[in-house]
Order: sequence, then structure tokens, then C-alpha cells
Amino acid sequence: MTSNLFKRGWKKERSSNSLPEVFASIHVPQNAGFWRKLMAFVGPGLMIAVGYMDPGNWATDIAGGAQFGYTLLSVILISNIFAMILQHLSLKLGVVAERDLAQACRDHFPPVTNFILWIFCEIAIAACDLAEVIGSAIALNLLFGIPLTWGVVITVIDVFVILFLQAKGFRILESIVGGLIFVILGCFGYEIILSKPELFPILEGLVPQKEVVTNPSMLYIAIGILGATVMPHNLYLHSSIVQTRNYPRTDPGKKEAIKFATIDSTMSLFLAFFINAAILIVAASTFHTTGNHDIADIHDAYKMLAPILGTTFASIFFAIALLASGQNSTLTGTLAGQIVMEGFLNIRLKPWLRRLITRLIAVIPALIVTILYGEKGTTELLVLSQVILSMQLSFAVVPLIMFTNSKSKMGKFVNRPWLKILSVIIAAIIIVLNVVLLYQEFSKHS
Repeated sequence: MTSNLFKRGWKKERSSNSLPEVFASIHVPQNAGFWRKLMAFVGPGLMIAVGYMDPGNWATDIAGGAQFGYTLLSVILISNIFAMILQHLSLKLGVVAERDLAQACRDHFPPVTNFILWIFCEIAIAACDLAEVIGSAIALNLLFGIPLTWGVVITVIDVFVILFLQAKGFRILESIVGGLIFVILGCFGYEIILSKPELFPILEGLVPQKEVVTNPSMLYIAIGILGATVMPHNLYLHSSIVQTRNYPRTDPGKKEAIKFATIDSTMSLFLAFFINAAILIVAASTFHTTGNHDIADIHDAYKMLAPILGTTFASIFFAIALLASGQNSTLTGTLAGQIVMEGFLNIRLKPWLRRLITRLIAVIPALIVTILYGEKGTTELLVLSQVILSMQLSFAVVPLIMFTNSKSKMGKFVNRPWLKILSVIIAAIIIVLNVVLLYQEFSKHS
């Protein structure tokens, strides 16, 4: 099989498997029915879905719902469809090429290009970690009154929690992530019941409106939702963790693995769509309909939910969901950091050291900003983290599409013509929207 990979256009043999400590560690029954096989593959999709509902997405969803009602639901739907297609390409690369996206880049690009891509990716992971730190600190502040500064410091402790979980096996990690996703789902299900949104305006909001493009304020938030929804580190992460399944490394085995992994990914991203849509729907039905159009951040939303909906549980459940979201993102960010460093540089650090370095890179700026500027500063830092992620996204999407569109690298699993065209269109849209988003951000602050 290795020689076949060389013939397909991969220049050199992998130095090791991706995430070697858990590679092919989860049994896939070979002579079982559809549902048993599917359950064996369920897990990586949930871990990927986390990136689509992290604290960084909350502010744009809240602002969009408060200002424009249900109109931007269509943008959340479109961005989720983009995500489903890109995550499919990511898992396909991992299964077929038997290497993650970082390893594939290391194989294909010259050392200087690889080093630049690695630096961009590390910046993106630090920015993502920054959003998790701030989100968790805000949630601790809202729930327990812990000052933001101390909340930021407390987030360092999760380094040791993660190490403990990783030692228990990959399935345990997936189960905890899945459990926290369903906590978020339950919290927002409760919020939707309380806020009593109207069904027909929701359905109307799922249909794209011309106003999204013609109204500059609406376009700004729409670009924020679209540009920051697909997380670049997710593309590296998915191409790696799909290989934790012990499926036959043959063409029929890979074909089956792609099928089941795609079902897992798509179902999980539907959950992410529901949660993102729920945040916007709650903001629309609670704030927009009562004239509170200027609610634009997590603190404001938390303070206003209880008086408008008439119960303190509305605010409490909102903060619990935020805390679950921050902690979930922490787990997946850890793995992404390991995959990126090992894949691009073939450097192996001990997990505790790797995590501590990444977390300190995020904690130090968050700590400085919370001490100097408090709530307002953390909100702006959250927005900045999303802009940085948007900048890096193209550097992950373009290589992914290049590799999966290449017949020499993918053989019989190369993208079909319609998928090649569609993926290139999606990449072009993402690049253009991110350029516009960055221009608007710099214009706003200049």
C-alpha cells in the first residue's frame, strides 16, 4: 500500500502515523450491519462540530439576531453547507492519503512554504484558544461572579484535566465532547421554548434575501458569520482523528470509511447548525422583537435574557451553555495543536508541555486586556480572534482542495468534476469574504 501512495504523487514516506498514540485504536466491526458500523465511526464529527459553536461564534449570532431578526439564518445555513463539504474533503484526505493535512503539506511544499504555513496555523490555534479562554472566563464570571482576571487564570487548570482524559482513551474524549454538545443543545432548546419564536418568520429567514448584500450593516455581520464559521484548525484535526478507526487500509475499506465518516460529520454539523441558529433565533425573538437592537455581546445578552423572559433560569442556562462551549473547544484545540506541530515539523513535545505553551500564548494577552480594559476589552479581543482565524482560513482550505482535486495524490478517490468545481467556488467565496471582512475591520479601527 505504501508503494501505491508513492505512485499517487506523495514524495516521501510518512515519518509516523498521525496522533500515533491513538492511531487505529478504535475497533470497527467488519461483519456487522449498517448501524453498528456507523456507531463505530461516530465521534470525530462531534469533535469537529465543536469548532462551529465555539464562543467566538456567539457574538456574531447574537448581534445578527438582535439587529436583523431572523434574516441572517440563511447565512448560517449556507456557511454550514460550506463546512460540510470542506470537512468531507478533510476526512477523505486523511483516509485515502493516510496522512493528516499538516503531513500532506509537509510532503508537498518546500521547507520555507511549510514553515510559513506552520506559523500561520499556530497563530490561528492561539487565536482560537484565546476565544476559548475568554468564553470560559466570561461564563465563570456570569455563573459564579468570579472576576474575569481570575477566570482567565483558572482556565490554565484545564491543561491537567485534558491530560487525564487523554490517558483514558480516545473514546472517552469523544464521549465527553458529545455530552457537552448535548448540554449546549438542551440549554438552547430550553431558551427557544421560553422565547416562543414565530415559525413562519424562521422559515422565511432560511431563504437568502437580497437585503443581506444591499444593507452594509447586515453584510458586515453576514461576512462575520460566514468568514469565521469554518475553523481552519478543524481541517487539520478531522484529517487526523478519522484515522483513529481501525478500518482495513485497502481501497474497499477506505471507501467504506469515507462513507461512514461523512455521515458522522454531516449529522454532527447539523447539530452545530441547530445550535448556531438557536442562538440567533433566541436573540431575534427576545431582543429584536422588544426593540433591543443594540445587544451585541455576550454580557449584554446574559443581563437582558432574565428580565425579558421573566425567569433567571434563562440567563443561567445561557451561561452554562457558554461554559460547555468553551471547555469543548479547549479539548479539540489541544489535539489540533499537537497535529499541526507534529505534522509540519515532525517535532514531538510531551502533551503537557505542548498544551501549556499554547495556553500561555492565549492566557497572557487575555490577562493583560482584562486587567487594563475589563469587559469591553475582552469582547473586542473575542472579535479580533475571529478576524485572525478568518485570515488563516484560506491557507488551510487552498491546500486541502489542491490535494483532494489531484488525481496523482488521490487516485480513484479524486474529487469528481462537480465537487472540484464546487470546492473551488467555495474557496473563492471564502477568500473574497475574508478579504472584505479584514478591509472592514481595519477601516473601522483606522
